Amino acid sequence: MPNYKHFPLPDVGEGLVEAEILTWHVQPGSKVKVNDIFVEIETSKAAVELPAPYEGVVTELLAKPGETVEVGTPIIVFDIDPDGPQQSSSDNGDGGGTKIGEESADGRIQSLVGYGPKTGAAKRRARKGSTPAPAPVAVQPEPVAVQPEPEPVAVAAPTGGYVPLAKPPVRKLAKDLGVDLRSLAVEGQVITRDDVERAAAPAEAAPVAVSSGERERRVPVRGVRKATAKAMVDSAFTAPHVTEFMTVDVTPMMELRAKLKNHPRFRDVKLTPLTFAAKAVLLAMKRTPDINAVWAGDEIVYKSYVNLGIAAATPRGLVVPKIHDADQLTLRELAQALEALTTKARDGKTTPAEMANGTFTITNIGVFGVDTGTPIINPGESAILALGTIRDMPWVVDGQIVPRKICQLSLSFDHRVIDGQQGSEFLADVGTLLADPSIAITY
Repeated sequence: MPNYKHFPLPDVGEGLVEAEILTWHVQPGSKVKVNDIFVEIETSKAAVELPAPYEGVVTELLAKPGETVEVGTPIIVFDIDPDGPQQSSSDNGDGGGTKIGEESADGRIQSLVGYGPKTGAAKRRARKGSTPAPAPVAVQPEPVAVQPEPEPVAVAAPTGGYVPLAKPPVRKLAKDLGVDLRSLAVEGQVITRDDVERAAAPAEAAPVAVSSGERERRVPVRGVRKATAKAMVDSAFTAPHVTEFMTVDVTPMMELRAKLKNHPRFRDVKLTPLTFAAKAVLLAMKRTPDINAVWAGDEIVYKSYVNLGIAAATPRGLVVPKIHDADQLTLRELAQALEALTTKARDGKTTPAEMANGTFTITNIGVFGVDTGTPIINPGESAILALGTIRDMPWVVDGQIVPRKICQLSLSFDHRVIDGQQGSEFLADVGTLLADPSIAITY
């Protein structure tokens, strides 16, 4: 008999509860080996590729691209013994085999699963405590008998074949309010509590629907965007932010950069202003370690390591991958780490582990031509530095107005952990190091 294995969505991060199916790299009938990439998912932290845990043949995909799936829900079925003896569909007649749906001598109940896309009702994982509702099973050519494993409950599809996607609390609310989830289903979108409440409201209070031909476009908030929004709101309303600004003549730093680019040790690395800003931050922290501490309710945690976060704009939204133990790196190593980190982030390959446990963040808004801003502190940290664009501007040097390379810095910090004096001294040190890198020898 074939040996079928249901693969549940794993927790690929730290306590993640759901993920969105982005792209399937296999189809029913595809042969896979252990560690072959079979699907790409997006969690609240990053896009992640999942490797196959078995060698065999894919028999069924249990989730569609765009569908949000809870951790622990089966998403794919593998036949890990595809060359085993097959039971013909004719064996449910007079051929002596066990009939579909009947119990065999060994206590197993046979069922059918087709090879290829499902054309009938989509199947969802059974909820705890619920009674599986009967539903038709789509049978494709060349069906095979499946050994019993926890069978997903079939959910009737609404008009158009879409399956209503909603979490258990939302389903309960819909049942209590008498709302048919099938009437709210849109392919690839998860029905929310607000959707159900709007549907249950009196007709005169219902909002006007926006058709596809109108001038608005609505996109569900999920994945990285959803996680970023929640984190920023939580931070803005829990940590008392203070933001300070400083304008710096970075001409000496830019001259040092040009000089090092021709140095044998730096010819093969990309030295950017962000590299120098990162090094200045790490040096300044040694004089003001409170910048690297964090509020923990009834205590303040001081950290002897620096996991430096770099905010990066990607096609999936804003992500903040970390350079772990950045304080141990030389300028060259820091430049290499920054280049690898930003390239990986833009390619969408950053893992959740690489975005965890940050202690301080730099956001380089200068790449967008922006002078300054008021950055929001990342949760779990106490400060964030925004690096503005570098412009040629008139500057007073030795009583004379001359053109110089000018940059604006802005530092937001948690006033529960960092006093105004400490924040100001740290920002001043960062500015001084960028204005005169030779000062670093005194640190």
